[in-house]
Amino acid sequence: MPDQGDILRACENMLIRCAGLAPGARVLIIREPPEEMFYWDCAVEAVQWGATALGFQVDVLEVPFTPAACLPPKDLIEAMRVVDLTVFLARCGDQIRYHDWPAGTRAMICYALDGAMLGSSFGWLDHHGMVAIRDAADTAIAAAQEIHVTCPAGTELIGRIDAQGPEPRDTTTIRFPLSVHTPVPARHFSGRVAQRGFLVGTGSNYYEPYSLGLEETLVLEIRDGRIVGFAGNTADVARAEAHYAHVAGLFEIDAHFVHSWHAGIHPGCAFAPDARLAPERWSNGAFGSPRILHVHSCGAYAPGEISLNVLDPTVRLDGVAIWEHGRLRPELLPGGPEILRAYPELAEAYRDPAQHCGFAGVETSGTA
Repeated sequence: MPDQGDILRACENMLIRCAGLAPGARVLIIREPPEEMFYWDCAVEAVQWGATALGFQVDVLEVPFTPAACLPPKDLIEAMRVVDLTVFLARCGDQIRYHDWPAGTRAMICYALDGAMLGSSFGWLDHHGMVAIRDAADTAIAAAQEIHVTCPAGTELIGRIDAQGPEPRDTTTIRFPLSVHTPVPARHFSGRVAQRGFLVGTGSNYYEPYSLGLEETLVLEIRDGRIVGFAGNTADVARAEAHYAHVAGLFEIDAHFVHSWHAGIHPGCAFAPDARLAPERWSNGAFGSPRILHVHSCGAYAPGEISLNVLDPTVRLDGVAIWEHGRLRPELLPGGPEILRAYPELAEAYRDPAQHCGFAGVETSGTA
């Protein structure tokens, strides 16, 4: 297990700052069977140890992994109703993060997949500071007349938020660590998204094949929130078109609908392993990095079923690069300088953010 002091800081951040609990409260940890190897044992052990050391009453319940996104079974719901908070160190919590939870339950999904992630700055950077950054980013994005997304691979996506449209929906599950801003509806965005490495699912439903490796850069042409064409290597294009059709057929959804997008905002989010060796795990662990921008596609609902992942994005709001080559510049957000002064550890983290995001050889922001 990582340094106990760091684990205690992270669990205090999770349970007290983020969840608003007081020592003595009852916490239920939901875990997957260890053989799933998605959340490592050390993550469960770290949260259990840290919560207990802080004075919480802690129980651990193992639940099987199910590929379909569905509400937990009745016995689990009843177990959740008799505790103050349920912490999911299991994919089932993330699978229904946009669904309404049953009355009398309070759920949190933890995106620290192992003890090292939990004990790093990803786990202990002040949650209130991250909320302030998220809120400032949401305000800036909503106010922008033009939003321009680019990346070194060739992404060029331009659009805006429709002030008359419905409010973008965020998750109903508490997210810890808080790693992204509120998703931006894609219906008024057009251009192209350049996709390297692979296509992968969104953590909602799991299906076969869940990821699709790409030989070269795949370009998806988008018009008003719809995919209207694919370009690139002939084999990549054919396989991508077939993959979209296959996934859409599985769930009877609109293959070409692009629902929304969001970029990472957490300077401590890092994913050291090669993403291509475990794309499913990578998609749940690396998305909070400012070096990654997720586009939710294939399905007219959040988060869709196929994620496009833009590496080292630049996001300009009315010409101002708030994200620049995969680096978030919070000092340019409304109230950003005041937030950084209030949270000096957060300010330091943004000056020297984590760089590992699962793609070896592309580990220096802005050089890809």
